[in-house]
Amino acid sequence: VQLQASGGGLVQPGGSLRLSCAASGFTLDYYAIGWFRQAPGKEREGVSCISSSDGSIAYADSVKGRFTMSRDNAKNTVYLQMNSLKPEDTAVYYCAKLRSDWTADYWGQGTQVTVSS
Repeated sequence: VQLQASGGGLVQPGGSLRLSCAASGFTLDYYAIGWFRQAPGKEREGVSCISSSDGSIAYADSVKGRFTMSRDNAKNTVYLQMNSLKPEDTAVYYCAKLRSDWTADYWGQGTQVTVSS
């Protein structure tokens, strides 16, 4: 089981980025997948997650209306479209395969997102 996150970078406030998380070793849509982030000096927090059963998606209040999570089953990949980025969105972003209790059992390696002018 592997998860490969990519797409991070440096962007100005108000800008956009799209993160990708490519899965291998398992069929992605059979499992819930989550996006998490960890800013310097802070604990890792959940950003969004997609269920395996009906594809419903939940977002943290801090990103609701700005971030959109999606899944491409043919590519075995999930995405996180991030718009209207703010400096407080600066963090390392991780994707993770989730257990039935919504805890993570496999993590991607993380991709750095820096929002700064």
